[in-house]
Amino acid sequence: MGIEIGIGWLTLVMFGSLLALLMAGLPLAFVTGGLACVFLFILGDANALNIVPSRIFPLMTNYQLSAIPLFIFMASMLERAGIINDMFDVIYKLLGGVKGGLAAATVLASTILAAMVGVIGAAVVTMGIIALPAMLSRGYDPKIAMGSIMAGGTLGILIPPSILAIIYAVVAEQSVGELFIGAVIPGLMLSTFYIGYCVLRCTINPQLGPPIPVEERVSNREKLRLLGNMAAPIALIVVVLGVIFSGVATPVEAAGIGTFGAFIVAAIHRQLDWPTVREACLTTLKASAMVIWIMFGATIFVGLYVLEGGQQFVNEALAATGLGPWGILILMQVLLVILGMFLDWVGILLLCVPIFVPIVRALGAQSFGLADPDDLVLWFGVLYLVNMQMSFLSPPFGYALFYLRGVAPPEIPMGDIFRSALPFLFLQIVGLAVCMLFPQVIIWLPRLVYG
Repeated sequence: MGIEIGIGWLTLVMFGSLLALLMAGLPLAFVTGGLACVFLFILGDANALNIVPSRIFPLMTNYQLSAIPLFIFMASMLERAGIINDMFDVIYKLLGGVKGGLAAATVLASTILAAMVGVIGAAVVTMGIIALPAMLSRGYDPKIAMGSIMAGGTLGILIPPSILAIIYAVVAEQSVGELFIGAVIPGLMLSTFYIGYCVLRCTINPQLGPPIPVEERVSNREKLRLLGNMAAPIALIVVVLGVIFSGVATPVEAAGIGTFGAFIVAAIHRQLDWPTVREACLTTLKASAMVIWIMFGATIFVGLYVLEGGQQFVNEALAATGLGPWGILILMQVLLVILGMFLDWVGILLLCVPIFVPIVRALGAQSFGLADPDDLVLWFGVLYLVNMQMSFLSPPFGYALFYLRGVAPPEIPMGDIFRSALPFLFLQIVGLAVCMLFPQVIIWLPRLVYG
């Protein structure tokens, strides 16, 4: 028989040791999985170890998750085929004449990129390599240049086909399609905020982002020709998202269509060769394996915690704070932001969502002025996705900050990268507040599509 520990102490020991090991720099997947097995052995008998296969097996056999490698492969193929360079080139020439136009072009390119990629690191690194030198050489203020790249890069979490949304839907047992559609308006809203901020700041002070010289601008006819170059990848995005939104195909089937389409787009751009396919396969293998291993580790960890009465403990602790439903919701968002400073997005999702979603359901749709319990879960899901964007930009350990550090010129200090993220972090807080206060921003489109 195992050792008896009170749930309060168990919470402290489990999550304390988790934080300590993560701060020591060990990988999340093996920390959560390893700790879970250690605690299983300490707390229970050998039979308690049965929780390991019972938690992992449903994930291994989950059909929805097969969309992840397919979408990652589609993104890798498009990236290898040089589509992203072309796209920035087109948008850059279309918007270059506006004050702050290159920063706006970066955000706009990142928004389209988010609809292709769904993986954050790829977007920030790629735009950092392409757009940062272009802006710095044109005399842009480094803070606006770097901020627009990082903020634009994080849109991949929100704009479908987002990998995070797929995992969230699996964990919260929700429709992936609904979550995708619910995230469209918040994603475009944030993108508009970022573009508006860049253009406004550079209009007030043109020194921050001067327009490109007249002799480098292109004629309208040339602009049309450039847009023609982008027809294939944009058609691919429209088809993939169109079949999901119209309900013709599930996200997994759409991912299959997208993968096939990526081959065709690469062929049109004369980039379809064996090294391209091989590289895309390797990228997909590494990224998918990382996500799946973290899922395995974290699901056992949370499964054990819930089994020991953790869910009830968290419910009672939140009830004891005396906060109303809105207070609890805001507290959850604050907790997610704090965790976002230290953990990565998959880890936060698998540690928090299984505990938070039942609490939100228990609070009831009426307490937030919503008619339908399904609307409540959808609303919370998109709020979670918006919140996770902030985790990428929040110092000290926001991932986007370090992705950019890897490709930024060495003479730019880390402090500047941190500071460049702050105005955009504020815009994300505004976006989150808008989505919380006006749930229709999230719910309107899915209800229109699904009725």
